[in-house]
Amino acid sequence: MPISAQRRAVRDVVFVEGVRTPFGKARPDGLYAHTRSDDLAVKAVRELLRRRPELPTERIDEVALAATTQTGDQGLTLGRSVAVLAGLPLTVPGFAIDRMCAGAMTAVTTTASAIGFGQQDVTLAGGLEHMGHHPMGFDADPNPRFVSEKLVDSSALVMGATAENIHDRHPHLTKERADAYGVASQAKYAAALAAGQITADLAPVAVRSPELGWGLATADELARPGTTLEDIADLKTPFRPGGRVTAGNASPLTDGAAVCLLADGDTVAELGLPARMRLVSFAYAGVPPEVMSIGPIPATERALANAGLSIEDIGLFEINEAFAVQVLAFLDHFAMPDDDPRVNLYGGAIAVGHPLASSGVRLMTQLARQFAEHPEVRYGLTTMCVGLGMGGTVIWENPHHADYSGHTTAAAPTEN
Repeated sequence: MPISAQRRAVRDVVFVEGVRTPFGKARPDGLYAHTRSDDLAVKAVRELLRRRPELPTERIDEVALAATTQTGDQGLTLGRSVAVLAGLPLTVPGFAIDRMCAGAMTAVTTTASAIGFGQQDVTLAGGLEHMGHHPMGFDADPNPRFVSEKLVDSSALVMGATAENIHDRHPHLTKERADAYGVASQAKYAAALAAGQITADLAPVAVRSPELGWGLATADELARPGTTLEDIADLKTPFRPGGRVTAGNASPLTDGAAVCLLADGDTVAELGLPARMRLVSFAYAGVPPEVMSIGPIPATERALANAGLSIEDIGLFEINEAFAVQVLAFLDHFAMPDDDPRVNLYGGAIAVGHPLASSGVRLMTQLARQFAEHPEVRYGLTTMCVGLGMGGTVIWENPHHADYSGHTTAAAPTEN
């Protein structure tokens, strides 16, 4: 038996590249109605590797892919099955992961932890969701004790109802504010699309329709440019009569996939890969499930504490817009205005869509692009609420900033 073992230093974890498919409507006439869910992830993986030809595929140590509903064409140990379908060497392992909406985020932080601890050098992480084929909660069988033993409120399993609960508990978070936020998200997305800040991250997907034949998906399908307050003022409130959550201030049902490439700093330097962001810290937190929308607040507080930072240190925010009221609750808590210019520069899920487990990597990919556009910003974060009462936050450092602290190589001490 060995009498000594090397003690590994914590290593830099670098976000190298992220791509996603165009996002489609989760409807029988949607963009991906006749496309398999796993094939969406395959297209994202293949496009990611096409963009990084300097990476030998045998150097990939892990493929972690998430889905909220792991059945049918998004079951069968997604990370491994998609790796095989994408043509990766059979020596590359993979696994599936589920933290509902934060699935891709968790795939990133889980494999990043392995990289930081020195057990892996290169990973692919992401998520996919075909809500048209697999509606959220489809074929699930929640334990009746959740409600019968009053472990959670009966509204906890309906995400829109939990957003209505936030409106109830915080009356100052009005429908008018939520509608205004939704309109602004549409406008920001339209402006970003026109400026070329969206399309560059998209992986084209071949699609088929029995009526129209074959086509190529190259653009998101869900945005409603030109939306006004008047357009959405009287929309139906599907989660309760006279409610405040509508299609105008909530994310639509969406199909799509997103995948990113992570590596340690030394491997990035060795292979000549780009460093788009460095992972600083991350955290997940639990909250009462019936108010799951507040989850990003304690998760962000914990991630900031882990990093030794304050909210004032964060120059860019990518907040998943599951519901406008969720973002407003976050902004109010941190004393930020509804139209804070640091938040969701390209719009958000209200406009582009929220294919559940894939959204975390969409947020990261957009933040990486914004870092390149804003070298004056040193730190940014990605955050989202999570079903069943959770939140997740990841803090990143901008390598374009003058004080970037990444890519340091420390000699690992040994233990005798």
